[in-house]
Amino acid sequence: MTTAIKNLMSPGTYTVQQSSGSETVDPKIWKTAKDFESMTINQMLEPMFDTVDTSAGFFGGGVGESSFKPMLTTEMAKQIENSGGLGLAPSVYHQMLEMQEKAKQ
Repeated sequence: MTTAIKNLMSPGTYTVQQSSGSETVDPKIWKTAKDFESMTINQMLEPMFDTVDTSAGFFGGGVGESSFKPMLTTEMAKQIENSGGLGLAPSVYHQMLEMQEKAKQ
């Protein structure tokens, strides 16, 4: 059975297309799945920015840069995820649903 999540960007209009029809996506679980993907992207971006030495640059170094660099990578990760991300959110969403169903039994 193939499953595809459509209308991912606009809250309240999440739908899951299945061969048996269409069902509404749980917005809380979907947000958690998207947040997980954003966190994963953030973890991938951090080492990239840690290898860049900006201390010799015009605005480089200092406490301000070290304070704001994590915020920058977090926001970049959110933007990447909102633009389509890596495609992890749908898989994580479905896995969370399966775990929830098993917990109910």
